[in-house]
Amino acid sequence: MKIEQIYTGCLAQGAYYITSNGEAAIIDPLRETQPYMERLAKDNVKLKYIFETHFHADFVSGHLDLSKKTGASIVYGPNAKPDFEFISAKDNQVFDIGNIKIKVLHTPGHTMESTTYLLIDADGKDYAIFSGDTLFLGDVGRPDLAQKAASMTQEQLAGLLFHSLRDKIMPLADNVIVYPAHGAGSACGKNMSKETVGSIGDQKATNYALRANMTEAEFIKEVTDGLLPPPAYFGMNVAMNKSGIESFENVFNNGMKAINATEFEVVAEETGALILDTRNNGDFAKGNVPQSINIGINGDFAPWVGALIGDVKQPILLVTDLGMEEETVTRLTRVGFDNIIGHLKYGFQAWAAAGYDVDTVNRITAEEFEKEVKIGESKVIDVRKESEYEAEHVEEAYSRPLASINEWVKDINPEEHFYLHCAGGYRSMIAASILQARGYRNFSEVEGGFNAIAKTNIPKTDFVCQSKVLK
Repeated sequence: MKIEQIYTGCLAQGAYYITSNGEAAIIDPLRETQPYMERLAKDNVKLKYIFETHFHADFVSGHLDLSKKTGASIVYGPNAKPDFEFISAKDNQVFDIGNIKIKVLHTPGHTMESTTYLLIDADGKDYAIFSGDTLFLGDVGRPDLAQKAASMTQEQLAGLLFHSLRDKIMPLADNVIVYPAHGAGSACGKNMSKETVGSIGDQKATNYALRANMTEAEFIKEVTDGLLPPPAYFGMNVAMNKSGIESFENVFNNGMKAINATEFEVVAEETGALILDTRNNGDFAKGNVPQSINIGINGDFAPWVGALIGDVKQPILLVTDLGMEEETVTRLTRVGFDNIIGHLKYGFQAWAAAGYDVDTVNRITAEEFEKEVKIGESKVIDVRKESEYEAEHVEEAYSRPLASINEWVKDINPEEHFYLHCAGGYRSMIAASILQARGYRNFSEVEGGFNAIAKTNIPKTDFVCQSKVLK
């Protein structure tokens, strides 16, 4: 038996590849199938089942392409009703893969079809669970995403989750391994650990939601408290996973179309495409295509694209570092942004060399910020998460999280100068690019963000541990 966790940091997502005696199963695969096909060929095994823990909201699964290429059956737990052929598994149903077994544990609460898969080894012992979004390390799945589909309140779904955890998962032996679908950074939970593998015993001891003697009412209150609105693309990804999608290869080939600088401008105007620049924020600040939006590939790229662009059908033109075109297109397809028209041939350098207009961002250092800012008089906008802001911030700064920029941007006075920062410069440059694309230019963005500001003598609030802020 072999179990491989295939973890994708950008999405904080774990897929699982399992083999035993010539047969294989894959749980919650990402959209691009080639890595799985290569593993199957290398191990000389046949893919028998593709198990889905639920209809994913934060990424588009590769289940359909994998099934077409291998003939493997797609398995969902009870209550799933996709628009394609699949096996509707019953609670406690067992599937054989080589010398091991996968047992279905229906664990509704995150969604109604949410299912945990229990791996039973060749000796008949409970070995590991693949808990999807039911149980994370340090947290449990948010119960507010399936309210509309389930015609239930988030409190009612949380109640179901309480019983799923206590009736199906907590009775398992402490040494049973926990393989979750997500880790820290995912929007599918609130307080996930950076660790990606744990055990039932560890979670009973450390996970607030598995506390001994916890009442259902306490669970519901704590699990639903502090939930941020889900990203706009979540519902669209669920629909794509239910109904079927265009093949990854077709979408990839469209995105890999190289468009020269002259045609790029014309295509942008004719299609109304959003120009997405995925270069480093420092390079973007020094020069960019006017009206382009910067979301750097070297960060939480796909989640921020999903959260801020929202509409997966939005036409997109790419500006990337040379050699990063394939990676960028692949990451976009993972979250369902399939309408990629192409990318700027030879990158931004070609645009500048052709003599087209170039925009810049007014970026200053933390030291310059220290000299210029007047606490109580200057306007400072902090685009970090509220928990980061509450932990420590520049005195008199305004908390305006990047995730809600579409709500607070209308309150900006274009005549009033302001300073803009995040933690390190990644998110503030995203905000800066959005602001400039909408005509707001009277601001200074702080290079290095609060990490650099913290090293200056600018007055700041007292530091409070973020773990305490979250409780």
